Amino acid sequence: MDGSTVELALFLLATFAGALVAGLSGFAFGLVAASIWLYILTPLQTATLISAFGLIVQGYAVWKLRRALDWTKLWPFVLGAAIGVPVGVFILTWANPAHVRMSVGVFLIFYSCYALFRPAIPPVKTVSPVVDAGVGFLNGALGGMTGLAGILVTMWCGLRGWPKDVQRTVFQPVAVATFLMSALWIGARGAITPDTVKLFLIGLPALLAGTWLGLKLYGRLDEAAFRKVVLMLLLASGILLLF
Repeated sequence: MDGSTVELALFLLATFAGALVAGLSGFAFGLVAASIWLYILTPLQTATLISAFGLIVQGYAVWKLRRALDWTKLWPFVLGAAIGVPVGVFILTWANPAHVRMSVGVFLIFYSCYALFRPAIPPVKTVSPVVDAGVGFLNGALGGMTGLAGILVTMWCGLRGWPKDVQRTVFQPVAVATFLMSALWIGARGAITPDTVKLFLIGLPALLAGTWLGLKLYGRLDEAAFRKVVLMLLLASGILLLF
Protein backbone atom coordinates (compact mmCIF):
# COMPACT_ATOMS: atom_id res chain seq x y z
CA MET A 1 0.00 0.00 0.00
CA ASP A 2 1.46 3.35 -1.03
CA GLY A 3 -0.37 5.34 1.66
CA SER A 4 -2.92 7.11 -0.54
CA THR A 5 -6.16 8.27 1.05
CA VAL A 6 -8.28 5.93 -1.07
CA GLU A 7 -6.17 2.88 -0.24
CA LEU A 8 -6.16 3.75 3.47
CA ALA A 9 -9.95 4.10 3.39
CA LEU A 10 -10.25 0.70 1.66
CA PHE A 11 -7.98 -0.87 4.26
CA LEU A 12 -10.06 0.49 7.15
CA LEU A 13 -13.33 -0.47 5.44
CA ALA A 14 -12.13 -4.05 4.91
CA THR A 15 -10.94 -4.27 8.52
CA PHE A 16 -14.26 -3.01 9.87
CA ALA A 17 -16.31 -5.25 7.55
CA GLY A 18 -14.27 -8.34 8.40
CA ALA A 19 -14.63 -7.72 12.14
CA LEU A 20 -18.37 -7.07 11.77
CA VAL A 21 -18.92 -10.36 9.91
CA ALA A 22 -16.73 -12.26 12.38
CA GLY A 23 -18.67 -10.82 15.30
CA LEU A 24 -21.93 -11.93 13.71
CA SER A 25 -20.93 -15.35 12.41
CA GLY A 26 -17.93 -16.42 14.50
CA PHE A 27 -15.66 -16.77 11.45
CA ALA A 28 -14.79 -15.31 8.02
CA PHE A 29 -12.79 -12.27 9.18
CA GLY A 30 -9.89 -13.26 6.95
CA LEU A 31 -12.08 -14.05 3.96
CA VAL A 32 -13.84 -10.70 4.04
CA ALA A 33 -10.72 -8.65 4.78
CA ALA A 34 -8.50 -10.47 2.27
CA SER A 35 -11.01 -9.97 -0.52
CA ILE A 36 -10.14 -6.25 -0.39
CA TRP A 37 -6.68 -6.21 1.20
CA LEU A 38 -5.12 -8.27 -1.59
CA TYR A 39 -5.82 -5.42 -4.01
CA ILE A 40 -3.72 -2.97 -1.96
CA LEU A 41 -1.40 -5.05 0.26
CA THR A 42 1.17 -7.74 -0.42
CA PRO A 43 0.20 -11.36 0.36
CA LEU A 44 2.74 -11.33 3.22
CA GLN A 45 1.23 -8.20 4.77
CA THR A 46 -2.27 -9.64 4.31
CA ALA A 47 -1.40 -12.95 6.00
CA THR A 48 0.40 -11.18 8.85
CA LEU A 49 -2.45 -8.75 9.55
CA ILE A 50 -5.12 -11.45 9.33
CA SER A 51 -3.19 -13.49 11.89
CA ALA A 52 -2.71 -10.51 14.22
CA PHE A 53 -6.26 -9.19 13.98
CA GLY A 54 -7.70 -12.72 14.01
CA LEU A 55 -6.03 -13.38 17.35
CA ILE A 56 -7.94 -10.47 18.82
CA VAL A 57 -11.33 -11.20 17.24
CA GLN A 58 -11.32 -14.97 17.73
CA GLY A 59 -9.37 -14.88 21.00
CA TYR A 60 -12.15 -12.94 22.69
CA ALA A 61 -14.74 -15.44 21.46
CA VAL A 62 -12.68 -18.42 22.64
CA TRP A 63 -12.26 -16.84 26.07
CA LYS A 64 -16.05 -16.68 26.36
CA LEU A 65 -16.30 -20.34 25.29
CA ARG A 66 -13.45 -21.59 27.49
CA ARG A 67 -15.66 -23.68 29.79
CA ALA A 68 -17.27 -25.50 26.86
CA LEU A 69 -14.04 -26.55 25.11
CA ASP A 70 -13.61 -30.27 24.46
CA TRP A 71 -9.89 -31.01 24.21
CA THR A 72 -10.51 -34.55 22.98
CA LYS A 73 -11.92 -33.01 19.80
CA LEU A 74 -9.38 -30.20 19.59
CA TRP A 75 -5.96 -31.83 19.97
CA PRO A 76 -5.75 -33.58 16.54
CA PHE A 77 -6.54 -30.35 14.71
CA VAL A 78 -4.03 -28.33 16.73
CA LEU A 79 -1.33 -30.97 16.30
CA GLY A 80 -1.87 -31.06 12.54
CA ALA A 81 -1.82 -27.26 12.36
CA ALA A 82 1.51 -27.16 14.22
CA ILE A 83 3.04 -29.10 11.33
CA GLY A 84 1.13 -27.34 8.56
CA VAL A 85 1.70 -23.71 9.56
CA PRO A 86 5.49 -23.61 8.93
CA VAL A 87 4.92 -25.26 5.54
CA GLY A 88 2.43 -22.51 4.63
CA VAL A 89 4.71 -19.72 5.88
CA PHE A 90 7.61 -21.13 3.85
CA ILE A 91 5.47 -21.11 0.70
CA LEU A 92 4.27 -17.57 1.48
CA THR A 93 7.74 -16.07 1.81
CA TRP A 94 8.89 -17.12 -1.67
CA ALA A 95 5.62 -17.36 -3.64
CA ASN A 96 4.77 -15.01 -6.50
CA PRO A 97 2.20 -12.46 -5.20
CA ALA A 98 0.12 -12.80 -8.38
CA HIS A 99 -0.08 -16.56 -7.88
CA VAL A 100 -1.15 -16.11 -4.27
CA ARG A 101 -3.89 -13.67 -5.31
CA MET A 102 -5.14 -16.12 -7.93
CA SER A 103 -5.03 -19.01 -5.47
CA VAL A 104 -7.04 -17.04 -2.91
CA GLY A 105 -9.49 -16.05 -5.66
CA VAL A 106 -10.01 -19.70 -6.61
CA PHE A 107 -10.45 -20.63 -2.96
CA LEU A 108 -13.01 -17.85 -2.39
CA ILE A 109 -15.01 -19.06 -5.40
CA PHE A 110 -14.82 -22.68 -4.26
CA TYR A 111 -15.80 -21.91 -0.68
CA SER A 112 -18.66 -19.56 -1.66
CA CYS A 113 -20.12 -22.05 -4.13
CA TYR A 114 -19.73 -24.88 -1.62
CA ALA A 115 -21.51 -22.93 1.12
CA LEU A 116 -24.26 -21.63 -1.17
CA PHE A 117 -25.06 -24.81 -3.08
CA ARG A 118 -23.84 -27.68 -0.91
CA PRO A 119 -26.20 -30.64 -1.11
CA ALA A 120 -27.67 -32.30 1.93
CA ILE A 121 -25.33 -35.21 2.59
CA PRO A 122 -25.21 -37.65 5.51
CA PRO A 123 -22.82 -36.46 8.24
CA VAL A 124 -19.45 -38.14 8.65
CA LYS A 125 -19.88 -39.99 11.93
CA THR A 126 -16.86 -42.20 12.66
CA VAL A 127 -13.52 -40.51 11.99
CA SER A 128 -10.01 -41.39 13.15
CA PRO A 129 -8.03 -38.66 14.96
CA VAL A 130 -5.47 -39.11 12.17
CA VAL A 131 -8.03 -37.77 9.66
CA ASP A 132 -8.80 -34.80 11.92
CA ALA A 133 -5.05 -34.17 12.21
CA GLY A 134 -4.79 -34.25 8.40
CA VAL A 135 -7.51 -31.61 8.15
CA GLY A 136 -5.63 -29.61 10.79
CA PHE A 137 -2.44 -29.87 8.73
CA LEU A 138 -4.13 -28.56 5.56
CA ASN A 139 -5.87 -25.85 7.58
CA GLY A 140 -2.54 -24.84 9.15
CA ALA A 141 -0.78 -24.75 5.77
CA LEU A 142 -3.54 -22.55 4.33
CA GLY A 143 -3.42 -20.34 7.44
CA GLY A 144 0.34 -19.94 7.26
CA MET A 145 0.20 -19.09 3.55
CA THR A 146 -2.83 -16.78 3.50
CA GLY A 147 -3.92 -16.09 7.09
CA LEU A 148 -7.24 -17.90 6.45
CA ALA A 149 -6.82 -20.03 9.53
CA GLY A 150 -10.20 -21.58 10.23
CA ILE A 151 -12.03 -22.17 6.97
CA LEU A 152 -11.14 -25.80 6.31
CA VAL A 153 -11.86 -26.81 9.90
CA THR A 154 -15.17 -24.93 9.73
CA MET A 155 -16.15 -26.85 6.60
CA TRP A 156 -15.04 -30.15 8.17
CA CYS A 157 -17.05 -29.49 11.35
CA GLY A 158 -20.12 -29.00 9.16
CA LEU A 159 -19.45 -32.29 7.37
CA ARG A 160 -19.14 -34.02 10.76
CA GLY A 161 -22.73 -32.99 11.49
CA TRP A 162 -21.93 -31.44 14.86
CA PRO A 163 -24.44 -28.92 16.30
CA LYS A 164 -23.63 -25.26 15.67
CA ASP A 165 -22.57 -24.61 19.27
CA VAL A 166 -20.22 -27.61 19.23
CA GLN A 167 -18.74 -26.49 15.90
CA ARG A 168 -17.86 -23.09 17.34
CA THR A 169 -16.05 -24.69 20.28
CA VAL A 170 -13.86 -26.50 17.76
CA PHE A 171 -13.19 -24.20 14.79
CA GLN A 172 -12.69 -21.02 16.81
CA PRO A 173 -10.00 -22.42 19.18
CA VAL A 174 -8.27 -24.12 16.23
CA ALA A 175 -8.30 -20.80 14.35
CA VAL A 176 -6.77 -18.99 17.34
CA ALA A 177 -4.03 -21.60 17.68
CA THR A 178 -3.30 -21.36 13.94
CA PHE A 179 -3.27 -17.55 14.02
CA LEU A 180 -0.82 -17.61 16.91
CA MET A 181 1.50 -20.14 15.28
CA SER A 182 1.38 -18.26 11.96
CA ALA A 183 2.29 -14.97 13.63
CA LEU A 184 5.18 -16.59 15.50
CA TRP A 185 6.57 -18.31 12.38
CA ILE A 186 6.24 -15.17 10.24
CA GLY A 187 7.97 -13.17 12.97
CA ALA A 188 10.72 -15.79 13.30
CA ARG A 189 11.48 -15.43 9.59
CA GLY A 190 11.90 -11.66 10.04
CA ALA A 191 9.02 -10.91 7.70
CA ILE A 192 7.11 -8.46 9.94
CA THR A 193 8.03 -4.98 8.71
CA PRO A 194 7.53 -1.58 10.37
CA ASP A 195 4.93 -0.75 7.69
CA THR A 196 2.91 -3.81 8.70
CA VAL A 197 3.08 -2.84 12.39
CA LYS A 198 1.91 0.67 11.44
CA LEU A 199 -1.05 -0.77 9.51
CA PHE A 200 -1.95 -2.94 12.49
CA LEU A 201 -2.07 0.09 14.80
CA ILE A 202 -4.03 2.16 12.27
CA GLY A 203 -6.57 -0.62 11.74
CA LEU A 204 -7.04 -1.55 15.40
CA PRO A 205 -9.85 1.00 16.12
CA ALA A 206 -11.79 -0.16 13.04
CA LEU A 207 -11.33 -3.76 14.13
CA LEU A 208 -12.64 -3.09 17.65
CA ALA A 209 -15.58 -1.06 16.34
CA GLY A 210 -16.57 -3.76 13.85
CA THR A 211 -16.28 -6.51 16.45
CA TRP A 212 -18.37 -4.55 18.95
CA LEU A 213 -21.12 -3.87 16.39
CA GLY A 214 -21.10 -7.47 15.17
CA LEU A 215 -21.56 -8.79 18.69
CA LYS A 216 -24.35 -6.27 19.31
CA LEU A 217 -26.17 -7.35 16.15
CA TYR A 218 -25.63 -11.07 16.76
CA GLY A 219 -29.00 -12.78 16.97
CA ARG A 220 -30.96 -9.73 15.81
CA LEU A 221 -30.64 -10.32 12.06
CA ASP A 222 -31.92 -13.08 9.81
CA GLU A 223 -28.85 -15.30 9.88
CA ALA A 224 -29.71 -17.20 6.70
CA ALA A 225 -30.26 -14.08 4.60
CA PHE A 226 -27.15 -12.37 5.98
CA ARG A 227 -25.07 -15.49 5.29
CA LYS A 228 -26.20 -15.54 1.66
CA VAL A 229 -25.34 -11.88 1.14
CA VAL A 230 -21.87 -12.37 2.61
CA LEU A 231 -21.25 -15.46 0.47
CA MET A 232 -22.35 -13.68 -2.69
CA LEU A 233 -19.95 -10.83 -1.90
CA LEU A 234 -17.14 -13.33 -1.31
CA LEU A 235 -17.93 -15.05 -4.59
CA ALA A 236 -17.80 -11.73 -6.44
CA SER A 237 -14.51 -10.85 -4.73
CA GLY A 238 -13.02 -14.20 -5.70
CA ILE A 239 -13.99 -13.70 -9.34
CA LEU A 240 -12.46 -10.21 -9.36
CA LEU A 241 -9.23 -11.45 -7.77
CA LEU A 242 -9.00 -14.27 -10.32
CA PHE A 243 -9.63 -12.22 -13.43
